[in-house]
Formats: sequence, C-alpha cells, structure tokens
Amino acid sequence: MPQLLSLLHPATLRRVFYGSLAQRFTPLYFRHHFVREYPQFRLPVFYKDRLMRLRSVLKRALISPAMEQQIEAISKPTGSLGYDPWGFNRDSAKIGLSLVHHLYHRYFRVEAEGLDNVPGEGPVLLVANHSGQLPLDGVLIGFALATRAYRPRMPRAMIERFFPTVPYLGNLLNQLGAVLGDPLNCAKMLANGEAVIIFPEGVRGSGKMYRDRYQLKRFGSGFMHLAMEHQATVIPVGVVGCEETIPALANITPLAKLLGIPYAPLAAPVILPAKVYLKFGQPMHFSNEMMDEQAIAERVDRVKSAINALIDEGLSERKRLF
Repeated sequence: MPQLLSLLHPATLRRVFYGSLAQRFTPLYFRHHFVREYPQFRLPVFYKDRLMRLRSVLKRALISPAMEQQIEAISKPTGSLGYDPWGFNRDSAKIGLSLVHHLYHRYFRVEAEGLDNVPGEGPVLLVANHSGQLPLDGVLIGFALATRAYRPRMPRAMIERFFPTVPYLGNLLNQLGAVLGDPLNCAKMLANGEAVIIFPEGVRGSGKMYRDRYQLKRFGSGFMHLAMEHQATVIPVGVVGCEETIPALANITPLAKLLGIPYAPLAAPVILPAKVYLKFGQPMHFSNEMMDEQAIAERVDRVKSAINALIDEGLSERKRLF
C-alpha cells in the first residue's frame, strides 16, 4: 500500500509526465555541464546519427532556395557544430521557418504592419501582449522579422519556465531561437546586440480566459530595467487574432496543480484559423538614469498604453474572426 501511494504522489506523476531529469536542463550551457557530470544521460551515438539523417531529409524536403537564401543573409554567429551559446541552430531554424511559412501565410493569413520600425541591428526589446494558451504569437512575430525584405533579423523569444520542462519541446524551442525567460539570459543577449521578444504579462496573459480577451494583465517591470541598462530600443507590438486561436472557457486548477503546470485550460482541441494582425509600433527609448520604482512603473505604463493602442487599431481594422 505505501508503494502504491508513493506512485500516486503528485511529484511522482509530474516526473512521469515530464520525462527524464535531463530534459529539464534545456539551455545549452547548463545541459552540457549536466551531461558531463551525469554521462548516463548522454544521447547514444546511434540516435545522434539518426537525428542528423532526419534533419538532412527534412532540409531537402522542406527548405526552398528562397528560404535558404533568406536565413543565410541573417548574421547569427554560431560555433563549429552550428549552435550558439543559447542553443540556436541555423539548420533547425530553416526547417522551423519553412514549416511556419504555410501557417503564417495560409492558415493565419497574417498581416504585419510597421516592421520597418524594428532596427536592423543593436539591442531591441519587442514587447507584446500575450495570449492563446500556446506561444503562437511569439512564433509569428519571429517569422515576420526573419523574413522581412530589408535587413531581416532572427529574434530570440523569452518563454515561460513551463515550456522547457516538457520533454523534447525545450530542446526544440532552443534550436529555433527561444530562450528560458530569465533576466540573466535576456541581459546577456541584449549585451550581444540581439533582438528579444518578451511578454511582460507572462502566464497571466497566455493563460487568460476568452472572456478576458484583449484585456492586458499586469506588466512586470523587469524589461524596463533591462532596456534602460542596455540602452535597448523598445518596440511595442500589438497582436490581434491569437486570442481566438485556442479560446479557453475555464481553467482546471486541480489538474494544473497535480501536473505542476501553470494552467490546464478547458479549450478547443484544435487550433482555430483566426486571422492574425501584427502591429509594430514606433521605437521607444528610455534613458538610463537613477529613479525610484514609481518612475519605472510610469515608463512601463507608457509601453503598455502603446500596446493597448495598437491592439485597438488592429481590432478596428478586423472585419471578421476567420
């Protein structure tokens, strides 16, 4: 009986649900240190070879010459194995963007406005509203910037701590450019001149109910401190349409607690083809001067108000949901 109870313990169920402990160490730097300390978690050479062959097959089948040329034109230093310090892999990004191409143009029929407002170089914070249960908004913003005609950029997306804990998903998101939403990671990337997508609402935004659609939740102030410290250009981004892709009617809180996840939505079992509008606002700059938290909060509210205005603009232009 005690053995049975231990198997039903929530912690045990979470370990079974999420997979091996090694999958929790998704950032490349930490994963390498973990594998050196615990070599039994190292991926066998046989499977590595299979994965390399699979990647080669997918590259030939999915990546068009135009997409190949577009991604190669983006400056993104990588090591001899094709990875950067945060796990980004150029070949994986090409495959991912090729798959997203059809979703972007045909399924969600995205209309992006104001892409030229994003600088072609230097540290940039793309601050957007968050919605839709899944990080579709970040994927679409990243694709829009990576495929723009003039000075394309491969932005990094800061993701909630929940996503890297899902087996294989964390590694995949790293290779596509996503990074664990930690201030230290963001600071290092800004110091490296990266463009970073952030969602100050966090899980409060992505897990909101459909009845609360387009109502911005509380913004954290961490992004403002980083923008000031690294003199990063802040680009407000309004996303309209992702709220309707996976409308959630309720949150099953007991199930979320049992699985150790931020929310367990009662939602449609499919991703609906809502038309998406991306509105990139005018650049905002904030001087790095000493000020109290009240003054910081006022600057955060300025960015939040700009995003609200972009959302209202997108809603006014929308003729139908699908």
